[in-house]
Amino acid sequence: MTNYFVLAGIAIVVAGFALRLNPMLVVTVAAIATGLIAGMDIAEVIATFGKAFNDNRIIAIVWIVLPVIGLLERFGLQQRAGAVITGMRNATTGKLLLLYLAYRQVTAAVGLHSTAGHPQTVRPLVAPMALAAAEKQHGPLDERTADKVKSYSAATDNVGLFFGEDIFFAIGSIVLIQQTLATYGYNLAPLELALWAIPTAIIAFFVHGSRLLLLDRRLGRPRR
Repeated sequence: MTNYFVLAGIAIVVAGFALRLNPMLVVTVAAIATGLIAGMDIAEVIATFGKAFNDNRIIAIVWIVLPVIGLLERFGLQQRAGAVITGMRNATTGKLLLLYLAYRQVTAAVGLHSTAGHPQTVRPLVAPMALAAAEKQHGPLDERTADKVKSYSAATDNVGLFFGEDIFFAIGSIVLIQQTLATYGYNLAPLELALWAIPTAIIAFFVHGSRLLLLDRRLGRPRR
């Protein structure tokens, strides 16, 4: 029964997110609690944190990229992105996001997951462009419509990455699926699993692409 106590970390994460506490703090407390319950002392838990950070120190690049993005935004990156779309005659929100969906899926499928994302592209570039295109179709946007366009921009990145990355056979999710299936006697190579992810990605593209084109129709309707 003691072995189940290590799952208390999951309960801490669920409770912390439900209470809308700081996600980083919640995850850190959950990890420390899990380590302590598993029999590790506090020094060993902290050492494990340090080793994991050192082994994945490419994460530190974020602290270089984010200030650069912040400076670009400070000097008008979003405004310039919107101006580019405004100058395009046939640009619409749905077409723009459909193009971004295709880019996100293709790059994720070949392992280039970090070439785009919410902080790098959605907030400073994709969302302002989508808003500018919506204003061309719809006129000045109310807060609810603007939020909907922003949410579609973020969702497009999520869908493209989620369904595109499994096509890349050297990603952790494929290894996890492979190991899980192996425990039930199904021995499949990562490449086989990656190939079977292609139909799912194609379906996801058409389903979400249809939603984007429907968004165009809704934005194009005259307001009452």
